[in-house]
Amino acid sequence: MTDSSLPSAPASSGFRHLLPDAAARKKQRSRRALKDKLSAFGISLAGLGVVGALALIFVYLFSEVAPLLRPASIDAQIGYSLPEPEAETVHLTLDRYQEIGMQVTRDGRVIFFDADNGGFRSAFQVPIPEESTVTSFGQGEKRDGLLAFGLDNGTIVVAKVEYELTYPEGTRVTVPKLTYPLGEEPVVVDDDGQALLHVAIQESSRGTVAVAKTADRRLLVNSYRTQRNIFSGEVRVTASRAEMPAYPGDVNGILVDGSQRNVFIADPTGFLTYYDISDMTAPRMVQRVRVVPEGAGVTAMTFLAGTVSLIVGGSDGSLSQWFLVRDEQNQNALSRVRNFVGHQQAVTALDSEYTRKGFLSGAEDGTLGIHFATSSRTLLKERVLQSPIAAIAISPINGRMLVLDQMGGVHPHRVENSHPQVSFRSLWQRVWYEGRGEPEFVWQASSATDEFEPKMSLVPLTVGTLKAAFFAMLIAMPVAVMGAIYSAYFMTPRMRGVVKPSIEIMEALPTVILGFLAGLWLAPFIEDNLPVVFTMLFGLPLGMLLVGYIWYRLPQQYKNYIPQGWEAATLIPVILLIGWICVESSPYIQLWFFDGSMRQWFTDQGITYDQRNALVVGIAMGFAVIPTIFSIAEDAVFNVPKHLTQGSLALGATAWQTVMGVVLPTASPGIFSAVMIGFGRAVGETMIVVMATGNSPVVNFNIFEGMRTLSANVAVELPETAVGSTHFRVLFLAALVLLVMTFIVNTIAEIVRQRLRARYSNL
Repeated sequence: MTDSSLPSAPASSGFRHLLPDAAARKKQRSRRALKDKLSAFGISLAGLGVVGALALIFVYLFSEVAPLLRPASIDAQIGYSLPEPEAETVHLTLDRYQEIGMQVTRDGRVIFFDADNGGFRSAFQVPIPEESTVTSFGQGEKRDGLLAFGLDNGTIVVAKVEYELTYPEGTRVTVPKLTYPLGEEPVVVDDDGQALLHVAIQESSRGTVAVAKTADRRLLVNSYRTQRNIFSGEVRVTASRAEMPAYPGDVNGILVDGSQRNVFIADPTGFLTYYDISDMTAPRMVQRVRVVPEGAGVTAMTFLAGTVSLIVGGSDGSLSQWFLVRDEQNQNALSRVRNFVGHQQAVTALDSEYTRKGFLSGAEDGTLGIHFATSSRTLLKERVLQSPIAAIAISPINGRMLVLDQMGGVHPHRVENSHPQVSFRSLWQRVWYEGRGEPEFVWQASSATDEFEPKMSLVPLTVGTLKAAFFAMLIAMPVAVMGAIYSAYFMTPRMRGVVKPSIEIMEALPTVILGFLAGLWLAPFIEDNLPVVFTMLFGLPLGMLLVGYIWYRLPQQYKNYIPQGWEAATLIPVILLIGWICVESSPYIQLWFFDGSMRQWFTDQGITYDQRNALVVGIAMGFAVIPTIFSIAEDAVFNVPKHLTQGSLALGATAWQTVMGVVLPTASPGIFSAVMIGFGRAVGETMIVVMATGNSPVVNFNIFEGMRTLSANVAVELPETAVGSTHFRVLFLAALVLLVMTFIVNTIAEIVRQRLRARYSNL
């Protein structure tokens, strides 16, 4: 009987009713295709949402930073004449509300007028004796409002401008007035009664100092102290006088600084001379230096806010900044700090801002310049008059200015100059700040005094960010990657089931707790037991190698007592023992080799050691980063296809040869991703850095010094800064720099990962 003669049964006749028919299968395929499309759409939408969220973060940060990029601008308003245009104006100012202008005339009249239209408000006559005439005028720091009128009989009258505020019916009314700190009677400067051709004055808590040049070419310095009778109001003035060394030329300007220790004298030949009057009994000439090019003279000179820096204008239109710098012999010397974009013709007027390191310059051709010292910028240069500028007055809040021409005409302007402190140079290059011996990278954004020069270099913060991340990765990367390789490839599944979740749960620890422990326990512990760092650095690897060698030499019968994959457990007591030995031996090592204190030995060798330093941050942050790197890298190694490793072993390769030749290349994209994600976590870490380091913005990679990172700086300073201020916006710029930095690093990492994947995809 052939096979064809056998009775045939219907195939799967018992299950035919369970199979869908063609129509049902088509419907299922349609439903599945719809689900695939919806899933693809949802995934794409989620991806676009992530990209959009990042883009919105970038846009928001940039919107807060953008005002830093706006240039300075001025807007001319309707001009008018001074209340007394024919009188010689020696001084012009604006009040803080930008409503009242002040004109000081050569004959001692102080006139207040409406800054909008020049309307007269009030006037005061300084009490100058009828038989005397004013021969010179000087002013103190602008914020003090101090005015000095030198007379032809060797005396001066000192007045002070003050503004009283009243609020009748809820409306602010500003009432200007004059007071006389040294009394209304003239005080003697020159006992010989010679006319005072030049006078400078400065007031401080120690009294008032006046410096004058007399008609017979003598330089005199006077220090006045006052006592006011609380019942009669009578002022008693006591004075001490000294004659300064003779000046070797003509004088066209004298300034005394706020410390009342230094006097600066300019002359028409282009020299600036520095006198030290800190010892009033023996003033001395210290230095005479040319401050404008050969053939030019000094035509204008003023202090910046704080009276530390001098701005010098020349007949050639040049503008430069000078201040005292200590030389190698610890002596002060005038140094040219920076030059500014000058004018085509002679500088005729200078005016400094009240609380910032900015100033305005006017030239003979009517050109106005707005400059800022710290950022080394000329923010605006524009011709505002067709004739020479006689004087400039900027308001205390820098929102309005008055420009005076030689005919007594006032030209008011609105000023927009909100953030002159910021430039590429001030953020990313060395800047020569006041009081420092050379250009430096410094972050010090605030101080207790108004004349403080903000120092907002982002270099220390960027270096600190990279420094913290570098030391954290130096500790975390080897431990995490090697631990991941061992756990995924060599460890028994049962032990791996305990180790992997235990390490991953470490990631749930709040970083504020890690920072707290690092700052309050780990930092003092390392400081007291500094040799532990070095003994464990070498002791642990050597101890583990020794245990490994002993294990290798053991007879097989003893090795069999430890199940395969549990060998790592034998290292636990070894690590604990070596750690205990290192800690216990630390005091003896310090005593034997470092005279009892390794920290002091570092100091003696010129190595700075801070208790909270990069080492502490590296350990604490490394502990926080290890779970991230370990988890991703372990998954990458564990997911290497088994047929690759089994094939390698079948061809005779050892387990380590398989790891090095097959497992690592195949898992390298995942391991690299793990490392870069860990690096991103370290770069953005905030609380550990805030609590475990001194938050000192230094520029070095000394592991024993602290640092300040971009993220920590934003966290510490943003709650304390004024919204919309330059400091506020620079902090947003720091956040933007951090975002761009991580974006660039992640982009490079993704490119490298894709190349690694393409290279090893054929395994």
